[in-house]
Amino acid sequence: MKRKASAVWKGGLKDGKGTISSDSGVLENTQYSFSTRFEEGKGTNPEELIAAAHAGCFSMALSGQLGNAGMTADEIKTTATITLEKTDAGFTVTASHLDVTAKIPGADAKALETAANNAKAGCPISRLLNTKITMDAKLA
Repeated sequence: MKRKASAVWKGGLKDGKGTISSDSGVLENTQYSFSTRFEEGKGTNPEELIAAAHAGCFSMALSGQLGNAGMTADEIKTTATITLEKTDAGFTVTASHLDVTAKIPGADAKALETAANNAKAGCPISRLLNTKITMDAKLA
């Protein structure tokens, strides 16, 4: 399986503008720029898209882990926070933190902890990111 997305950038780093598109059409010429990445400009940025990918991937992985343990969640809410810092090597994604709240009938905190840790380790996006990944998981 392969998935594609593309980006077009025009101009200099600080005054230029770009667009991001995905083959699915979910992103279609979605604007991004220096201000959307490093300030509070309107549009998206690569780190926000990585956060969305990590949250979505983890939630599905947790659902799979719960299923393996004979449980089904009514709801899994995951927020991923990506940290971008300037290091000696340049700007680097240094961390991804997952905040997870799950509503799981019949589950206890230990069952969630086991499933969530397995999901964090097994999520393909977690394995893609060469960074520290932390998590807080709780039952709703």
